[in-house]
Amino acid sequence: MPQDSLLLNNSAKEQNTYDAIVIGTGISGGWAMKELTEKGLKVLAFERGGNIEHIKDYNTASLNPWDMPHRGSLTEKFINENPILTRAGVVDEFTTKMFLTDKVHPYIQDKPFDWIRGYHVGGRSLMWGRWTQRWGEADFEANAKEGIGIDWPIRYKDIAPWYSYVEKFAGISGNRDGLPQVPDGEFLPPFGMTKLELYLKQNIEKNYPGRNLIISRTANLSISTDLHTSLDRSHCQARNLCSRGCPFGAYFSTQSATLPAAMKTKNLTLQTNAVVHSIIYDDQKQKATGVRVIDAISKAITEYYARIIFLNAGSINSNLLLLNSTSHRFPNGLGNDSGVLGHYIMTHNYRVSASATYEGMTDSYYYGRRPTGVYIPRFRNFGNDKRNDFKRGYAMACSTYRQGWGLGNNMEGIGPAFKDKLTEPGPWAFYGVAMGEMLPYKDNHVWLDKNERDSWGIPLLHTDVSWHENEDMMARDAAEQMHEMLDKAGFKNIRTQDNHQSPGRDIHEMGGCRMGSDPKDSMLNKWNQLHAVKNVFVTDGACMTSSACQNPSLTYMAITARACDHAVAELKKRNL
Repeated sequence: MPQDSLLLNNSAKEQNTYDAIVIGTGISGGWAMKELTEKGLKVLAFERGGNIEHIKDYNTASLNPWDMPHRGSLTEKFINENPILTRAGVVDEFTTKMFLTDKVHPYIQDKPFDWIRGYHVGGRSLMWGRWTQRWGEADFEANAKEGIGIDWPIRYKDIAPWYSYVEKFAGISGNRDGLPQVPDGEFLPPFGMTKLELYLKQNIEKNYPGRNLIISRTANLSISTDLHTSLDRSHCQARNLCSRGCPFGAYFSTQSATLPAAMKTKNLTLQTNAVVHSIIYDDQKQKATGVRVIDAISKAITEYYARIIFLNAGSINSNLLLLNSTSHRFPNGLGNDSGVLGHYIMTHNYRVSASATYEGMTDSYYYGRRPTGVYIPRFRNFGNDKRNDFKRGYAMACSTYRQGWGLGNNMEGIGPAFKDKLTEPGPWAFYGVAMGEMLPYKDNHVWLDKNERDSWGIPLLHTDVSWHENEDMMARDAAEQMHEMLDKAGFKNIRTQDNHQSPGRDIHEMGGCRMGSDPKDSMLNKWNQLHAVKNVFVTDGACMTSSACQNPSLTYMAITARACDHAVAELKKRNL
């Protein structure tokens, strides 16, 4: 580790020793903090960014566009300085503080890859879309059945009780639809569909046996139970301003749920502005003993120690940290005997979208701004549907709404009558996005640069991730099917497009430190332990062996809770 420009801080080892260390405070790191502290462990958690305090720091949560200097829009200067971030379409003037700007934390793109990050307590749990479909049996079995990648070391039955466990705590609203693609869970009452969505559901299910349209399961409280109110969480106010941070605690985040639960135990120490440089491996003990941490501000180096380490830095950062954790035993990265570390990076294929309008139903409206949409679960290569041109499948995320005052841009007129017209709801409109699975490819990988380093002396990361023919063929089919279903339902002005966006813009990057049964071709066992370093657990998206097409965060939560339970059991047996 370079020390020429860093102040070395050798604190007393005993003072810096804990039962467990958690690296990262996002969705999976928050769960690790909660589970380990509630099981009695003294936990030290590291966040490389600063703190965002629940409620207090959501300072744009109740502002209107006219309260902002640029009416909520990004300036041309900001857009030009941040082409990667602004391409993602998830940031505006209300939310810029949640996201990393392009220049502060650079990386090297060997092929275009949009890496969208937020370095602060809570990570992207403050900015996520909150759609929470379970994986089904087919998702865990597909690799083995098709001879693609490697087999998962777990099956749906192994994770199902942990899905239930995290759903109850997080608060997932949804309907019990009885669909094997997206198994039912422990749901709060669902949000409602619009009249047009109910019509579209009926039309699709009539014309396409095996296809369904459901209300998406979402991590927003439709009602708050005693469990949720004990953490000062209230039900959703249907404002749809979630991306600014929710002062009501209505959507699941580290700040609203797992962090306060962990703090209640008084077993958690949270350290912010702490950049974890590497995990320390002891050749004699044949285990990890701690971590090297750089103070983000002073750049002082400190070592901290623990019996177990949970790595939840975010999929790509977890790969980076393992690659940077070298030793005599592991010259190519901690636990990397197989050589697969950093390979088989996946993301989701969100390239295809559709829009349309619908004539009629103008006597119908909706209440509030629902925080979720409707969902068409995967139907390709599922059940009786078999495709020869591509493997796996895609889901569709959709919504319908009445057009608003924006129609005035194309309306003739001036004066009071024109303004009055703008207050009337416009026609119904539809928007949908296909969410396709990406297969695991060895050539989709990340690695560390040998020369260039960031401000903390950590090697810059190279990304080399691209779509392959399977994703291209899937995108083509998704566009065709979206157009056909809308046309059969009588929609007008149907437009579909494949924008050919770079991988990563969906913000579902995963893989690189995959689970598997054989240490020769995987990094982690069925309990998310490094095969070669059993006291290190990786439970964020880096652990994924395939990507399915469902939003992945709920699966990360369940995997983390399951791994924590196993880790504590093994500690009690003195196996770690």
